Amino acid sequence: MPVPARKNVIISGGTAGMGRATALERLARGDRVTVIGSSESRGRALLDLAGHRDLRFIRADLSSIAEVERVAAEIAGHHEAVDALALFANRVSVKRRETPDGLEFTFALYYLSRHLLAHRLRPLLDAAETPVVVNVAGVGNTAGRMHWDDLQLTRRYGQVRAQLQAGRANDLLGVAFAAAGGRARYVLYHPGFTRSGADAHGNPLVRGSIRLLGRFFGRPVADSARPVVDWIDRPPAEPLTAVDRGRNVPLSLKTLDPADAARLAERTEELLSRTRPGPAPSA
Repeated sequence: MPVPARKNVIISGGTAGMGRATALERLARGDRVTVIGSSESRGRALLDLAGHRDLRFIRADLSSIAEVERVAAEIAGHHEAVDALALFANRVSVKRRETPDGLEFTFALYYLSRHLLAHRLRPLLDAAETPVVVNVAGVGNTAGRMHWDDLQLTRRYGQVRAQLQAGRANDLLGVAFAAAGGRARYVLYHPGFTRSGADAHGNPLVRGSIRLLGRFFGRPVADSARPVVDWIDRPPAEPLTAVDRGRNVPLSLKTLDPADAARLAERTEELLSRTRPGPAPSA
């Protein structure tokens, strides 16, 4: 049998949970993997565990526009093509806080970083033979909405409210990205409750509760990551695919409305055009 071609795989939020599991499995299959994460210690631990030259770690705070731009430029300087972009980066913020760019943190990290990475790397994705973008969020869930009159949640912030809005924004990001054409297939993926992510919560009591619930009710990380790993080898045929816990989601779902996707894409470009990037966080 022919030996599968080595792929260039980029993973945001790849030092823990499903991102880490995906990175290790793709390395085991012979790929060149770049992991982006905010924790230097976790990045170094992953490098030590993997123990070979095909893994690169880029430390970055992806809630910063300048940092995302730096990461995209570094990847472009290292690769002529990108076969897969897997988007996992997310972190819960109990209280509203702003990034150096003056943006609400959850919106910036969970949604805007994914928008920027996919669009900045699009030329490299188009240069690959069978490229794929996998956006791991909450597709299939219809809770939450876009607060069009207050996307930065300046008037009424709540951590669940912020997470749900960013999740719906990621749904629309996939719709808009696929509609723009290009070679890359786009997959919106909701793995369901998984035994990971507890460390992202700032409240130690909540972290403990999530770990306990995950122990009894959560899916193993490897099981949730397996579809991502497989899509990198075999992207779907359609420009956009949405999968919620193993079931295909109809693209007619109200949270995947093309008009809303176009509206968010326009609002995002307007936001970026008038946002002067703040200083990149220090290492």
